Amino acid sequence: MAPIRLLIVEDDRQIAEIQKRFVERLEPVELCGIAHTLADARDLIDVLAPELVLLDVYFPDGNGLDLLRELRARDSSVDVILITAAKEVDTLRSALRVGVFDYILKPLVFERLQDAIQRYRDHLGKLATLNHLAQKEVDALLPRGGGEDPQGVGERLPKGIDALTLDKVRELIARGNDWSAEEMGAALGASRTTARRYLEYLVGTGELGAEVTYGSVGRPERRYRQARHGPQP
Repeated sequence: MAPIRLLIVEDDRQIAEIQKRFVERLEPVELCGIAHTLADARDLIDVLAPELVLLDVYFPDGNGLDLLRELRARDSSVDVILITAAKEVDTLRSALRVGVFDYILKPLVFERLQDAIQRYRDHLGKLATLNHLAQKEVDALLPRGGGEDPQGVGERLPKGIDALTLDKVRELIARGNDWSAEEMGAALGASRTTARRYLEYLVGTGELGAEVTYGSVGRPERRYRQARHGPQP
């Protein structure tokens, strides 16, 4: 498969640089440009024709969701992953209405972006192999069809999230401690990357909160704990 042509749209230059370094570690992805304003983003999307845009929500010259609405109104084929500090449920609802592929909360973690890009690549691969549609294929392509529900409780899980392991993570979190991905991995008997995937999933559902702390040697560490307000509706 050809490299995914990707555009970063982020007004904070330091954050954009972090995203750039993350993207450069991904394969096969081609970074075709960086825009720091929505006006520049419009121009670069028109000229460079990226397949995928990493898009923030808040800009000095407008709202990233308005740009996404414009793209959809003119039937643009570009796909969008929102990477934002916006934690309002209404923002998430608006993003889903206009068809974002994924919604990632800041601060961005490399493994979470890597997972999103892999799922996007898998999505493109499935589309490329389809000759006709059956309901099974449709369910596999749409976000709600990406996971299993072995317990029949109605929770749809994305690829890479197992219901039994997720229950174990919830059980450990419920003890009231805060956890790093490394500590959770050790408790699960799994890798730090695997543990982080589950923890970030629960951050996305609103069940966990996360904050970056600095250890004695100044190394940043993302720690997770149960959110006071519980899961978002």
